[in-house]
Amino acid sequence: MPEIKAETRVLEGNAAVAYAATLCRPDVIAAFPITPATSVLEKLYDFSAEGFLNAEMVEVEGENSAMSTLIGAASAGARAFTATSSMGLAFMYDAYLWAAGSRLPIVMPIALREQPAPLVLAAGESDGFYVKDGGWIQIHVETCQEILDTIIMAYRLAEDEDILLPINVCYLGFYLSYLSQRVDIPDQNAVDTFLAPLKKMKRTKVCLEEPLTFPAEISPGDPLFMEYRYKHCAAMERAKAKWDLIDECFAEAFGRSYGGQIEEYRTEDADTVLVTMGSATGTAREVIDSKRDSGLRVGLIKIRMFRPFPREKLVKALNGKKAFGVIDRHPIFGWNCGHVFFEVKALQNDLDTRIPMVDFLVGAGGADITIEHMERAIDIIQDAAEGRPVKETTWLSLE
Repeated sequence: MPEIKAETRVLEGNAAVAYAATLCRPDVIAAFPITPATSVLEKLYDFSAEGFLNAEMVEVEGENSAMSTLIGAASAGARAFTATSSMGLAFMYDAYLWAAGSRLPIVMPIALREQPAPLVLAAGESDGFYVKDGGWIQIHVETCQEILDTIIMAYRLAEDEDILLPINVCYLGFYLSYLSQRVDIPDQNAVDTFLAPLKKMKRTKVCLEEPLTFPAEISPGDPLFMEYRYKHCAAMERAKAKWDLIDECFAEAFGRSYGGQIEEYRTEDADTVLVTMGSATGTAREVIDSKRDSGLRVGLIKIRMFRPFPREKLVKALNGKKAFGVIDRHPIFGWNCGHVFFEVKALQNDLDTRIPMVDFLVGAGGADITIEHMERAIDIIQDAAEGRPVKETTWLSLE
């Protein structure tokens, strides 16, 4: 059977997903097309036909069946994979919740796309945010290289005996899904070595050799339900330090590191900080460098792990700053702010002193987040740091 060899190629984000999944040697893949993730599954079929992928390819009639198939496969101990987006994610939601509550280590990338209404076939983070509290670990990535690397790391985390939780690797659809970038593809043997520790770990599974029962339904008031939730939350908390450690191990094996839960850029001596998540970070770095050249001490924090939220890491990074702001693509209805800002604002009481914080809503519905947007955001953060009155939330796209 042929194997993927180490090489550098120009790949679209969806192709990077397919390469990563193949390198992880999944046992079962459930396939149903949904724009803009469709070409992930098409590429996986190519790998299967060419002999690189030895997995059971299950063609289903919809996304709910896709997740249900993976629930069965993962329950039996298989390594399971699919990819989806937008309404496909919504259609599988009841099965999505079941996978989390059952502590099944499924890895499913989401090519982030706006949810209707109004209908817009474009990039947006609303689908990922609508499921953020479904019990899955959620990692957001910036580049095609980070897509590939993070999926490999995701299996190392999901199948760890101390975690055993499903993971979404979220990347911006229509942007990264179809964007071609340089990607260093690792050798199959190197990925096998990186994932090898999982073979020594314990994993509960349904099999004839070790019969067990699982309470699909619990009587009302039974404290066992609360115990399940407690242990789920505890596993989420353990995942934070474990993710940092996996990132370090990945750096040792492949020479690339992403900082673990968060990535900091020029924050050591920064007075103010811009917080981003996902693909907008590249533009933000350029503006940070430009502002630094003009004498402004501003830094950048990229959130990678959104669930569980990197509370401790962010508190450490933000303490001592004069002000910070958050770039958000989608509002959280009822709060007039973005999802990321809502989460970061909850840290206010954890900080040593109260720090001015502002939010910027920009880039929804596939709109670009431009250099001018980032410059405007940093200028407003600076105003807040200097004590001038600013609005808590600025809808930059509407200015």
